[in-house]
Amino acid sequence: MAFNSYPSKGGIPGGSTAARPSGPVIGDTFYNGTLGLLEIYDGTNWVPASAPAGIPAIVGTDVGTGRAYASGAITLAFTAGTNGGSPYGYTGTATSGATTYTTGATTAVSATLAVGNPGTYSLSATAYNGFGSSPASVPSSVTVTTVPNIPTSVVTSALSSSSVTIGWTAPADNGGKAISTYTYSIYNSASTLVTSATTSSTSVTLTTLTPGTPYTAKVAATNANGTGLQSTASASFTQPLTIDFLVQAGGAGGGSINYAGGGGGAGGMRSSVSGTGGSVGTLETSFAATVGTAYTITVGAGSAGASFSAGVSNAAGNGSNSVFNTITALGGGGGGGMSGGCGGGGNFQTSVQGGPTTGGSGTSNQGYAGGTGAGSASDYGGGGGGTAAVGANGSNAIGGNGGAGKSNSITGSAVNYGGGGGGGVYTGGTPGSGGVGGGGTGSVLSGAGGTAGTANTGGGGGGGSGDSGGTLHGKAGGSGVVILKLPSSNSASFSGGVTQTMSTAVAGFKIYTVTAAGTSDTVTFS
Repeated sequence: MAFNSYPSKGGIPGGSTAARPSGPVIGDTFYNGTLGLLEIYDGTNWVPASAPAGIPAIVGTDVGTGRAYASGAITLAFTAGTNGGSPYGYTGTATSGATTYTTGATTAVSATLAVGNPGTYSLSATAYNGFGSSPASVPSSVTVTTVPNIPTSVVTSALSSSSVTIGWTAPADNGGKAISTYTYSIYNSASTLVTSATTSSTSVTLTTLTPGTPYTAKVAATNANGTGLQSTASASFTQPLTIDFLVQAGGAGGGSINYAGGGGGAGGMRSSVSGTGGSVGTLETSFAATVGTAYTITVGAGSAGASFSAGVSNAAGNGSNSVFNTITALGGGGGGGMSGGCGGGGNFQTSVQGGPTTGGSGTSNQGYAGGTGAGSASDYGGGGGGTAAVGANGSNAIGGNGGAGKSNSITGSAVNYGGGGGGGVYTGGTPGSGGVGGGGTGSVLSGAGGTAGTANTGGGGGGGSGDSGGTLHGKAGGSGVVILKLPSSNSASFSGGVTQTMSTAVAGFKIYTVTAAGTSDTVTFS
């Protein structure tokens, strides 16, 4: 041999890979301690001249990353065998059912192997060196986990203007680890994310969405490995936009006659909150609105009081209706016995003057009847009906009081609407008082004139009692009002002829008080 590095006393030279002799010739041998191999030089390379690699050991660890579902991973760790030659490298496999995944040959002592669905995998490894591969290792196993599968059956329920409940079914496969939370995401009709949050439950109730606006929901599950894929979108859902309302019609003017005209009836009241008019008094159902649709809105005017005509019993005209879409409150019945939302009080009459002395009828669930007017030693008119009570009958020398108006708290404060007008009375008598809620007082012949109903209460006007240059004629009824209460997340816009104000006095709501609106005006919600 031509190696100066050979031991003088015989034996094979050895050392690390870096200590291999320089300038070797074919047939030179060297024990490579780095590789644990006896090597022989073939004229080009140092090649192994010892046994195949020993049987290795293999241990697998679940990676458990947030990979897409159905794509788990295992980290394989290889340990060299003690019987046989030292390995150059290893090949690892993982088997589930009929499917086997392999690392291929690798010189590293560990490798990450991508596998399929989560579950238990059988692991095996072989080692190799220049003399061949070892037999397979003793099998081991590992359970692979991943992120959860996709939640199903995302549905909405319990829809109201203030909340919506979204529920779903947990995935049948949790990825091998317990689900900790769900992420629910809400999208608008343009597929833009509106809100997203997490919960540990399989349902959630939301109170922050805008009623009348369409949405969809998607849900994803999370475990210790991460968050899985989102579910398909739920069916489109829209929280109903329900509008509470008070629709108060215009009050009627008072009647007129020589001595004692009846008070005007108040306009009828319809409401879905707090209280509504009439003897039945059943609250209306809140109005279900659609965003973007224009709805008719009208505020009824009060009618003028009746003028005096000697020897004639003059009844005032009825007040005008107030309207919100299909909800119509009827104008008050004119003083002089006319029927309407609330009935007008009866005039005093003689057989010559003709006409009814009884009050007009009110409308069920809107208002009450007017009182009777008559006379004996002194004459008196009946009080106009109110939304909360009948107009009082007149009594000798005392005009009938107008019926009380109904208290309603839609604005956040209790306010009476729709008081009937008081009846007029003959000289020296006591005129009827207007009902609380905007009713006007009656006139006294040869004395004080009466008063009109208060604007935007629907109160009836006071009854007249003579001429005196018009001072003692019947007085006008008060105009009505429309009040709308909607969730604070929504808004209302009105056509140009509407006069209104908006208040947020009630937490979580906007209150629109409309004091003027013609028959062609509208409101639109957004």
